Amino acid sequence: MAEAHPVGFRWVMKAKERGARIIHVDPRFSRTSQLADLHVPIRAGTDIAFLGGLIRHVIETESYFKEYVVNYTNAATLVNEEFKDTEDLDGLFSGFDPQTGMYDPTSWMYEGGQVAAAAGQREHVSQPFSKKTGAGMLVGDVKRDETLQDPRCVFQIVRRHFSRYTPEMVEQICGISRRDFDAVAEALIQNSGRERTTAFCYALGWTQHSAGVQMIRAAAILQLLLGNIGRPGGGILALRGHASIQGSTDVPTLYDLLPGYLNMPRAREGELTLKDYVDTGRADRGWWSFFDNYIVSLLKAWFGDAATEDNDYGFGRLPKISGNHSHFSTMMRALDGGLDGIFLIGQNPAVGSQHAGLMRRALAKMKWVVVREMAEIESATFWRDSPEVQSGELRTEDIETEVFLVPAASHIEKEGCFTNTQRLVQFRDKALHPPADARSDLWFMHHLGKRVKAHYEGSERERDWPILNLIWDYPEYGEEREPDVEAVMKEMNGHELATGRLLSAFTELRSDGSTASGVWIYCGIFAGGVNQARRRDPGDVNAEGGTVSPEWAWAWPANRRILYNRASADPDGKPWSERKRYLWWDAEQGKWTGYDVPDFPANKEPAYRAPAEAHGMDAISGDNPFMMNADGRAWLFAPSGLLDGPLPTHYEPLESPVENVLYPKLSSNPAEIRWSRPENPVHPSGDPRYPVVATTFRLTEHHTAGGMSRTLPWLAELQPAMFAEIDPQLAAERGIEDGGWMTIVTERAEIEARACVTDRIRPLRIDGRVIHQVGLPWHWGYGGPDPGDSTNDLGALSGDPNVSIQESKAFTCDVRAGRRAQPSTARLAGAHRAAPPITPDADDPIAENPKEPAE
Repeated sequence: MAEAHPVGFRWVMKAKERGARIIHVDPRFSRTSQLADLHVPIRAGTDIAFLGGLIRHVIETESYFKEYVVNYTNAATLVNEEFKDTEDLDGLFSGFDPQTGMYDPTSWMYEGGQVAAAAGQREHVSQPFSKKTGAGMLVGDVKRDETLQDPRCVFQIVRRHFSRYTPEMVEQICGISRRDFDAVAEALIQNSGRERTTAFCYALGWTQHSAGVQMIRAAAILQLLLGNIGRPGGGILALRGHASIQGSTDVPTLYDLLPGYLNMPRAREGELTLKDYVDTGRADRGWWSFFDNYIVSLLKAWFGDAATEDNDYGFGRLPKISGNHSHFSTMMRALDGGLDGIFLIGQNPAVGSQHAGLMRRALAKMKWVVVREMAEIESATFWRDSPEVQSGELRTEDIETEVFLVPAASHIEKEGCFTNTQRLVQFRDKALHPPADARSDLWFMHHLGKRVKAHYEGSERERDWPILNLIWDYPEYGEEREPDVEAVMKEMNGHELATGRLLSAFTELRSDGSTASGVWIYCGIFAGGVNQARRRDPGDVNAEGGTVSPEWAWAWPANRRILYNRASADPDGKPWSERKRYLWWDAEQGKWTGYDVPDFPANKEPAYRAPAEAHGMDAISGDNPFMMNADGRAWLFAPSGLLDGPLPTHYEPLESPVENVLYPKLSSNPAEIRWSRPENPVHPSGDPRYPVVATTFRLTEHHTAGGMSRTLPWLAELQPAMFAEIDPQLAAERGIEDGGWMTIVTERAEIEARACVTDRIRPLRIDGRVIHQVGLPWHWGYGGPDPGDSTNDLGALSGDPNVSIQESKAFTCDVRAGRRAQPSTARLAGAHRAAPPITPDADDPIAENPKEPAE
């Protein structure tokens, strides 16, 4: 966090000044480790084993916050008799189909009823519709045992599931000593409960794995057992590597979501009409029962008067996705000749994406590529200077791709919003005018949109309806005709159509076509006609509750600073402790009050008990804080919504130097996505040719793939060259000298780097043998004034089954002394020619079984 998120880490240091204890778990000793009270080295990719060991310890020592767990989680809920755990099935859960590589989650349901996943669940598009547990399913007469003794209650299932995650097993898998394990466990327990809270901060070290979602789920289970969710000083913070990555997922830039985490409709039976879509996405109980308000208001924001009840508000004209159209699937399709072109806006796949050599080969197959950047990045020059061109595999004269390099304004040369890790939306003004022809991204998309609409003007084709009726009337100002960014914010905020009044909160949105809102979770950002994100009043930070600073910018939703903050009070509505008081029930006023906006119906008293036949929010009792779930409770066990099991399970990474000691019949996540093609070779588990674990990291001095930082001489001077961190023992074995050249090798590529021989990364004893790790920054590429080999050339394409993200934080390699003898990706020269071409109109080739090779 100190290295990659230094602005946020400032507040960690302020907490440390007040006595907070900082623990850093990471394969490398970094700037964060230096400032922490304890650094715990871990083998990359084994976090579930470590977290599972902590979960077991908390349960077995009865250190969990029992009143919180019983009342606010599904610990007491009974799961039906058909469910079988990994302990029963040698590493698999019940419902696994080896032919498809996917789970049928029917057996994971509660006894006496079913609980749906929340709308916006990241259902993989290849999952059959018949096996999807839609959010509209009813919660039946669910059985509970609040003594937590029934063997089929969630608590006992979780207990059995993690029973073999002993400290000895953690040491065997992760390389974490018993002393370090005990120190972390003791610290967590001491700093949790009624009087204290603990926060978890994670970044790509938990996401870029074939089981990354489940790593975060494991942390959530641990935090729920300790009572650290919905309370000040608690929670789980997803650290963001760019100022508005959170905003990009909110709005979003993801192919399978609509703004505000609404599902993108699928091209399949059951989601082709608005009613079908709403019935699939809406929950019968809980806050997602208002799902129809949000989708109809979104359609009205897009299509205005043309969206009517008679035409389903234009829903039928929305694109419907039919396969996995994530980044890797799209680039694989391009490699096979199935994609004409691509817009790259703040993206540099030629060096910034996993298996970058494959990305460059895919770019060379396209007809056109539009690159919007402040400098000439590798994705704009691949046709003349890529490693594939240098090796002779590709020839410039044979590459027909037409590249359009369009100058872009930097963040200080345009106005707009950043949304940070805390969901805090902050407006920043333009400090400088962009030079020459450089323009903001908003300018580019706005004027491109106007040209597209003009091109289709007068069309009578039914399929052109969305373009013809899309509202695209943002005011412009200045000589360059820059669109008014606040007008865009107002569209996101939403308004009442009859009066034009800007809405104050998403509770005002309706499904009858009377309201419009472009992003329902951002409704209220312009409440009262005031740009709430522009506020800069920190308040009296020394006053009671003053650190919440509600007048500093605006947080979605509804300016709430902590989600599920009803959980900061006990079931009766009283603070768990006066020291940690945050939100409480005021009986005299008949409402929830405190330092934050309640994340709960403000007037629902704690004593309210939902009738069995209740629907919507009436079905959420006054002591059910987690109202986005249909049962109002946080899930230790996830009965639906996840594609690789209801509980986190340790599997080895896609590439591992060792076998899975917990479940020897399985190695990696059985539900992971694999692209089994000649261009994407994967190292078998335990492959002696590749005995070293590689993990990647960021440097403070550089930004992502380096396009914004390697061109700046003062930053390049601070970190001038690609390097690799290697421990002294491995360096001595391979004859590698500190500061000298070394080569890192995988089946995909060979790259060279300067060796940094250091104790910052150390060998670990894993299952009785010594395993070495190397750390690789990923900021370099072959272009620019300070070129260097790209770490991303080394990795294989793979995907977490829930979100399709790659496993780049743990893969295997080998190292040797000296420089590479060939261009970095020459090892794969010609491999792509073995793949059969497809036509642009063919079905997506990656939407089939992720466990089988593409046909």
